[in-house]
Amino acid sequence: MYRHRFKNIPGKEKARPAPKIKFFLTLMLALFCIDSYAQQVKLQELLEESKQNFPFLRSKQAEIRSAENRIKSVKTGYLPALIVQHQYTFATDNSVAGAFLPNEGSAISPSGGIRPDNIYTGTFGSFTTALVDWRVFNFGKIKAEVNAAKADLSRTQADYENELFQHQVRVIDSYLVLLINQKLVEAQRQNLERATVFKNVTDAAVSAGMRPGVDSSLAAAEFAKARLLLLESQRSEKAQRLRLSELTGELRDSIQVDSMGFYSKLPVTEGAENAFLNNPALRFSQAQLGASLARSLAVKRSFLPSVSLTGAGWARGSGISNQDDSYHTSFASGTNYQVYNYLFGISTRWNLTNILKVRNDYKTEQFQVERFKEIYETQKLQLDRQSREAEIQLQLSMEQARLTPVQLNAAQRAFNQAEARYQSGLTDLFTLAQSVNALNRAEVDKFVTNGNVWRALLMKAAAAGDLGVFLGQVN
Repeated sequence: MYRHRFKNIPGKEKARPAPKIKFFLTLMLALFCIDSYAQQVKLQELLEESKQNFPFLRSKQAEIRSAENRIKSVKTGYLPALIVQHQYTFATDNSVAGAFLPNEGSAISPSGGIRPDNIYTGTFGSFTTALVDWRVFNFGKIKAEVNAAKADLSRTQADYENELFQHQVRVIDSYLVLLINQKLVEAQRQNLERATVFKNVTDAAVSAGMRPGVDSSLAAAEFAKARLLLLESQRSEKAQRLRLSELTGELRDSIQVDSMGFYSKLPVTEGAENAFLNNPALRFSQAQLGASLARSLAVKRSFLPSVSLTGAGWARGSGISNQDDSYHTSFASGTNYQVYNYLFGISTRWNLTNILKVRNDYKTEQFQVERFKEIYETQKLQLDRQSREAEIQLQLSMEQARLTPVQLNAAQRAFNQAEARYQSGLTDLFTLAQSVNALNRAEVDKFVTNGNVWRALLMKAAAAGDLGVFLGQVN
């Protein structure tokens, strides 16, 4: 645009860009070409990639699998316990009549021969047992434990769904911010091109004596400012690329996002009342409450007794004969079984003194239930506020987005007029520089406000807990 309008200025044909300027322009062109060939990805591709690769989401999936296996583990409580034991011993055989308390951990057998003198000669012995203990009736204790495990699975699934939803919101927002930054780089690159031509033309006019020398200094300052703005926008863009790639699970600085339909249209602003009640964060809070209720019931029922069917069989060998009480010290004499026994019965176990511990544990879980109820109400209150705030932000962003084209058109006209007046000598370079800055600011505002509309819509979808509100309007 400048090249055509200033081509008839005397001395222009003799002007040549400074070597540093030529090198900088070549470098900017190379960077632009590199960026244009960088990998361009669409939003849906990044969402799927982040879902599959982000480590924290995979940790939540592992937590779900852990909860699934815990259910299987708890269900084994329905099965009978089969305990098999076999042992060889070398011991003496001295005993007296009377009861005793077993040593903690392992019970030492009190059986042995009762005689006036102790015999310290040891003999080998063997003992084999098989015990089946089946808790056929436990007043719902195991069922309560299974239900608690299932509730915990529901909690972990709700936790994953909520974390996935929040992560997708972060990915989309990061995508929009990167897209805005890419557009700002384009705007600052155009601004630098204007400043470059502006400087070359001014330098030529100063060299020809048509403009005062101060104009050349002011043009150089504007050119340096444009370079700084471009470098700053490129720095922000590269940093945002890394942030977005981090959310996908793989750091890379070559991501170039597709603008899709974000800058060709504005979204439709429609919504339902109380849509936030379906938010995954609320469902997660409800699942936490349900898991706490299930745990409290399991704790309450743990005090109840268990009725078991018991069956056992055992065989025992000893180096001491069961016929004449004679001693045999060989290993074989102790490993051969001498007696065999079996047992069948029904038993009831009820730890009555455990009621104090169970009562306190139950109260603990009840306080947890109360805690999760309050967390749910807090979450509900916050989401209601976010939903209303998002609606306000969306409406204001839409108004701003409708005004920025007006601002841009006005700034473009003002720049054209200032340029023509400067060329005719009717105004100074400072006034033209101001119009250039106003045009650059209007171009930046257009990209930022347009992106903010979509970010406000994303905020509304995040509060509603439904990304379809956002994705349904994206090409």
